[in-house]
Amino acid sequence: MELKTKIHAEHGKQEIFIIREFDLPVELLFRAYTEPEIVEKWMGTKVLKLENKQHGGYQFETSNPQGDVVFRANGTIHEFVSNEKITRTFQMENTPFPPQIEFLEFEKLNNETSKITIHTIYKSVDFRDQILKLPFAKGINMAHNRLQEIVSNFIQS
Repeated sequence: MELKTKIHAEHGKQEIFIIREFDLPVELLFRAYTEPEIVEKWMGTKVLKLENKQHGGYQFETSNPQGDVVFRANGTIHEFVSNEKITRTFQMENTPFPPQIEFLEFEKLNNETSKITIHTIYKSVDFRDQILKLPFAKGINMAHNRLQEIVSNFIQS
């Protein structure tokens, strides 16, 4: 099965590009990244904080069925332009990975479709390569597939 979310990682560079087209208007795609209730559904994580503004911050947390925290991430939002772009840092807590910077760009393709391009820059090529060794591509594809399904159902209700 072909993965709809494409990951482009050029050898020897400390960046990746994540690109996905959605059958969603750009306004709904943007909301999927900025409204805590929608983020929680498609990411499968709890939104502890999400301040959608310049100099805002966010924090996400995932727990296992026993209630133990298994993942926590946070960052600062540096640029926020509705339906167009978000520039933010991203850091996974309790891991050896340093913060990364993410440039999320939302593009209207037509009234019913849109595209997101996420340009992520890592501190080093080595850190980027370590991330790519994780089930990263499969995970982002699964999450984006849920985003498409959840927000599509959201439109219909």
